Amino acid sequence: MSEHELWITALFNRYFAGFANSLLSLVHVHAENPEKPWANFVTMQILVVFIFIAVFAFLRPRLSMDRPGRMQHVFEAVYGFLRDQADDVVGHSGIKYLHFFGTIFLFILFCNLIGLIPSLESPTMFTPVPLGCAIAAFLYYNAMGLKEQGVWGYVKHFAGPMPLLAPLMVPIEFFSHAGRLLSLTARLYANMFAGEQVTLVFMSLIPFGVPVIFMGLHIFVAFLQAFVFTLLTMSYVSGAVAHEH
Repeated sequence: MSEHELWITALFNRYFAGFANSLLSLVHVHAENPEKPWANFVTMQILVVFIFIAVFAFLRPRLSMDRPGRMQHVFEAVYGFLRDQADDVVGHSGIKYLHFFGTIFLFILFCNLIGLIPSLESPTMFTPVPLGCAIAAFLYYNAMGLKEQGVWGYVKHFAGPMPLLAPLMVPIEFFSHAGRLLSLTARLYANMFAGEQVTLVFMSLIPFGVPVIFMGLHIFVAFLQAFVFTLLTMSYVSGAVAHEH
């Protein structure tokens, strides 16, 4: 748990502590403090999900082919950008996986940016959140590889092009894929944690003027890290679904 309790976490601990303890007991885990089982990074993710729901509930009935609004233009631009990236990285079949790419991009982006709101924190500056995103990406690209090529066809990816080298290639490929979890997690966590700390330090030292520059840098890093995470996920999906010729 973080050093201080956010107001939203305090509300969850006050009204939903029993619910959280019940969920934890299902997996045989017990909170260190049963009166405060909710952590900041958990409640912030829940808040991001509710923001997602609110934004798209607001946008959905206002979609228009003839008179698109500003918000529709923004999301159409995001969609077009991610679609082009998926076409470049995955190929023409990239559109099939765009729903996952878009979800992971927007979720990480919202998590990165929400820390700019006073009294809130970016959940991606806590290790479990980047790790959870990395696990989701890891499971997804392996599942898509199995679905596209079948079990035997996908396993052959790990053996390499030459059967004689299979005993050497399989362990190398195994550790290479496992290392992707660490790489995705460490990159997102380290950049967001460092950016958050730099912004907080300068806001405490110079409360006016200068922090705006670092807030702008924080926004840039937030977009960049969401894009890099999504781009790497695209490359992993591309490798998993590619057929050898």
